[in-house]
Amino acid sequence: MTMGHDPAVAALRAALARSGGATSDHDLNPDFTPPAGRVLRPAAVLVAVRPGPDGARVILTKRSSRLKHHPGQIAFPGGKQDEGDAGAVDAALREAEEEIGLPRAAVEVLGTLPAHETVTGFTVTPVLGYVRADFRSVPEPGEVEEVFEVPLEHVTDPACFTVERRRWRGSWRRYYTVPYGPYYIWGATARILRALADRVAP
Repeated sequence: MTMGHDPAVAALRAALARSGGATSDHDLNPDFTPPAGRVLRPAAVLVAVRPGPDGARVILTKRSSRLKHHPGQIAFPGGKQDEGDAGAVDAALREAEEEIGLPRAAVEVLGTLPAHETVTGFTVTPVLGYVRADFRSVPEPGEVEEVFEVPLEHVTDPACFTVERRRWRGSWRRYYTVPYGPYYIWGATARILRALADRVAP
């Protein structure tokens, strides 16, 4: 199916055109007060959507269990914005190529969602992209344990999301989850997907 005929592309373009504000890991925790004078570091992730025989799918990764930060967690391809990056889009495409072997030339960038602030001090720009060509994922050794896909329909259905909580630094923190099969998608990844779902749902 070509990009011009994939209904997912039209739905995503319409979602990007709808209004919506920035999101945060703190959205479900209104009692949390960010520290004064905090400096957020820029980062970007690629929300890569590709066509499939049963509908469009979103590419996600499972981080290596050997990593110091967020080991084993589900994440979009992405990372910190480097000085050599032209901007958030460039950073997201570079990271996706490094982490999963997705050539930037295969991605049609549809746009960006409002930034998401993480509890770890990053302001993350989600870049929405459509994969126009077939590619074989190549997980980056030592950083990516697995590359997998979930149906776009699943992660853009608000009914598939739940709110859970856990103790963090002595307090209860609530967060979104959108589980799929053996994959526990939560935290910033789930919050970004929920923001997209809220835009697609109307």
